[in-house]
Amino acid sequence: MTQIAERVHTDQAQIALIESRIMELNDAVAVELSLSDGRKLKGVVTVRPSVQTFRDAEGREGINSLLRLDDLQNPGKTHHVWLDQVTGIFPLGSD
Repeated sequence: MTQIAERVHTDQAQIALIESRIMELNDAVAVELSLSDGRKLKGVVTVRPSVQTFRDAEGREGINSLLRLDDLQNPGKTHHVWLDQVTGIFPLGSD
């Protein structure tokens, strides 16, 4: 069964951008993400996301990807982030 996403993409340029973001998100890497709504999230990638096929609310089929990010400041909190909303990925070095 196909999952529902707020936004789906069929444009090859947008799909390539999502794919390039996936390549920056290795398992267990700590990152800071900038999002299109201005938020910034710091967390650890639980597992590298993958490109998936979804349907939007109108039933259109397309591509998106969902990242699970464990919050760095609040280890009990998990963020689920659509990669099409990520505007920047910044690896956090180990201290």
